[in-house]
Amino acid sequence: MQAQNTDTQTQEMELTLVLIKPDAMKLSLTGYILSQLSEFHTALRFAGAKIVHVSRRLAEEHYAEHRGKAFYPALINYIMGKSHYPDQPQRRRVIALVYSGPNAVSTVRRIAGPTNPHHARETAPGTIRALGTVVLLKDAQGQIIGERLDNLIHASATPEEAEREIKLWFCPTDIMPFMRIYPTDYSQEHYYLSGGQLTTTWTPGSRCAIAAGELAWKSDLETLHLWRSGKPTSISLDAVIAKYLINTEQIPAE
Repeated sequence: MQAQNTDTQTQEMELTLVLIKPDAMKLSLTGYILSQLSEFHTALRFAGAKIVHVSRRLAEEHYAEHRGKAFYPALINYIMGKSHYPDQPQRRRVIALVYSGPNAVSTVRRIAGPTNPHHARETAPGTIRALGTVVLLKDAQGQIIGERLDNLIHASATPEEAEREIKLWFCPTDIMPFMRIYPTDYSQEHYYLSGGQLTTTWTPGSRCAIAAGELAWKSDLETLHLWRSGKPTSISLDAVIAKYLINTEQIPAE
């Protein structure tokens, strides 16, 4: 039986994802950012929150659109916290938040400001990203190959992007029932990760990603059904299981 959303007003609401990134954590800007995004300023409410030690699996899926670009490795190290805490793995973390309310996406984007901190300072000096910076990236020969935007927070750009990103970082049970707006269902099977592969049979050393009877995003379960049937899917398996393994994976210190 499909799990039903209980809030009759959810279709009038939006959800959006906010990530307080490692550079903001290092600069002790968490309190400032949360105050700027408070219900007083935004009329939005918290729907979910978690502290995440970002795995490579999660980082690569979050920035999947940049895969193959010269600056991609630096981007992965940035969101995983390696750039700002190279020798302190215990401090590598991101605060992931979901906000709920009318026009949540555009409201948070307005307060966050332009993606590039230099542009933010020029065009929207009162925004959060105006406090960030731009770091030039160089190859082994010292040639500039791109730039990294230390822009303090991530904010979903569109409602469609918000759905993809929230489903990447949050399980349904991380969000209170009255604020969920994406369809959910209960898994009919156990799904395990073993040696980097997903199976429905437990073997020694495997870890359970989704258990039978567990609430999951309906789109995740549909993807897993296609996978089991040997059919192509538009969503990668890593994107499906990443959030179910948050803070459970043994991540190397380096």
